[in-house]
Amino acid sequence: MLVIVGSGVAAALQVGKAAIAAPMLQNDLGISLTAIGWLAGIFALIGLLGGILTGAIVTRFGARRILIGGLLVTAAGGALGAAIPELPILYAGRVIEGAGFLLVTVAAPSLLGEAARPADRDLAFALWSCFMPVGMATAMLAGPLFEDWPAMWWVSSALALAICLTVPFVIPANEQGQPMSLSGLRRNTIIVLSNRGAIGLSITFALYSLMFFAVFSFLPVLLIERLEVTHQEAGLLSALVSAVNIIGNLTAGLLLSKGVNRPVLLITACLFMGLASFGIFLNVLPDNAAFALCLLFSAVGGLIPAILLSSAPMVAPAGGLAPSVLGLIVQGNSLGQILGPTAIGSVLDRFGWEVAAYILAGAALVAAIVVILTLTQIEPRPFHSKMRRRR
Repeated sequence: MLVIVGSGVAAALQVGKAAIAAPMLQNDLGISLTAIGWLAGIFALIGLLGGILTGAIVTRFGARRILIGGLLVTAAGGALGAAIPELPILYAGRVIEGAGFLLVTVAAPSLLGEAARPADRDLAFALWSCFMPVGMATAMLAGPLFEDWPAMWWVSSALALAICLTVPFVIPANEQGQPMSLSGLRRNTIIVLSNRGAIGLSITFALYSLMFFAVFSFLPVLLIERLEVTHQEAGLLSALVSAVNIIGNLTAGLLLSKGVNRPVLLITACLFMGLASFGIFLNVLPDNAAFALCLLFSAVGGLIPAILLSSAPMVAPAGGLAPSVLGLIVQGNSLGQILGPTAIGSVLDRFGWEVAAYILAGAALVAAIVVILTLTQIEPRPFHSKMRRRR
């Protein structure tokens, strides 16, 4: 399980490094916050387009093989951007990194679902959902230690490659792929896209990611401007904000294992994030209070991904479609990962920090409505039986 979660951390590190490298990129390449937003958002382009397809690929070739391939692709994308430090090549490298991220984040939960006992499934998925804040916090902590951003890219690629080399020795090759035809892929895609619960999970994840990355993609810049801290201090503070997201991840697993209502938790967390955004972006609180609100924004928001990921097997409409549902959720995550940084980056350049609060509040309200309309009837289904039928 440690290597599975570590694979996700290595993939998430590629997300966080763009945020902490933003001041270096601005100085070195002379780019605006809009370009920084696109650099963060374009990472998720492949995930936006290929989530369900990736789920089918996992079913066809096996999650272990796809996990290895995803880590290799991640390492290759980072190495490309570091080797040719020019903005167009950096964009291309980010797209490749995003493809690797997609493969890892669809394959790893499938492996985790097979490894965990049914009674431990919610806690296992809560542990898996920690990969994003751990990876981003690691990037925030390590980023200021580098003198330039290409060195950061090289090291992050080396980490992905190192974990990739450990996978064959730790995860046994005992899985069997399933035959997959184009007609079967089309049929399964229609089934998943026709499922109200699967669509609800994907849209909710998209809106959560929009809010999360709208804040975290620019948090170091916000802290430097508002608190007048150094780059290294901004990295430490941003890492702390990212790390407390883990509290929400693990708390969700504990609450779900005790039978707490999933939709109620989701609605509460979404609305809190929306309200907190006013205190973060509007200059109405003292600086220390605004930073404390960033911590709460992250901690409470951490409930959401753990709930959504652990709900995927419950809404999967047929045996063997859990990876495709996970793929659709990743597509939602990718959509929010693109819209959050790009929309907020454009808004910041034109209107300043204040308008961002209203965008996040609107996203939170829509997310709560989506949960009410699509996810109030989630019924537990035994994930392990689905996986057994898929083998």
